[in-house]
Amino acid sequence: MQAITNKEDPYIQSLRADTRRGVQKLVVQFDKKWEKFVQLQEKYEEMLAFEKSAYLQGYQAIAGIDEVGRGPLAGPVVSAAVILPKDCIILGLNDSKQLSAQKREALVIEIKQKALAIGIGVVEAPEIDQINIYQASKKAMVEAVDALEMVPDFLLIDAMQLPIALPQEKIIKGDARSVSIAAASIIAKVYRDELMATYDQLYPGYGFANNAGYGTKEHLLGLEKHGITPIHRLSFSPVSAML
Repeated sequence: MQAITNKEDPYIQSLRADTRRGVQKLVVQFDKKWEKFVQLQEKYEEMLAFEKSAYLQGYQAIAGIDEVGRGPLAGPVVSAAVILPKDCIILGLNDSKQLSAQKREALVIEIKQKALAIGIGVVEAPEIDQINIYQASKKAMVEAVDALEMVPDFLLIDAMQLPIALPQEKIIKGDARSVSIAAASIIAKVYRDELMATYDQLYPGYGFANNAGYGTKEHLLGLEKHGITPIHRLSFSPVSAML
């Protein structure tokens, strides 16, 4: 049943006519999976609206851009830029915060397999303290675009205008409304989580692998016990109060 892509497949119809309880249980399971599949297709089609509009204007290499890590007390802000092919389908794309870690990991593999180009931008804590988190987020986004292996001709950006001489569109909550931005959101989130897991090995006792640098109880207790690390944002409260 895994390979069936048509709800009216003759095999499925034959199962519906089979009154055995075990067979009917399989049919119910199939119907639930099919309904979810249709919902994912509809959601994906909705999230293609901004890309389709850009294609109609003649643009071909559309980069979605998003950042993660504005709010944590520790670690960098990370941005990603992703260019997907025009005919690309990756069901399940969404704001990375709405997805489980397992789902993000699966989608990252598919995004990397299908994307035409992926760029990453990283701004670490000391620079965040120097230029503020808003400017750091913008800088990381610019770096992500610069890191792309192909030059985009149009940018779809989550809630930001960038100082780049390219046509662009700022989309509020773009990571839940555009497939390209959603893909960038997932790439950036997984990349940053992996960085924070590495930092957890360097600076144990703060729970960075679990909290990604956010101000959880474990993290705050770690600050009280072990003090400030080189990856903490000194301009963020309550870290700033410990200086």
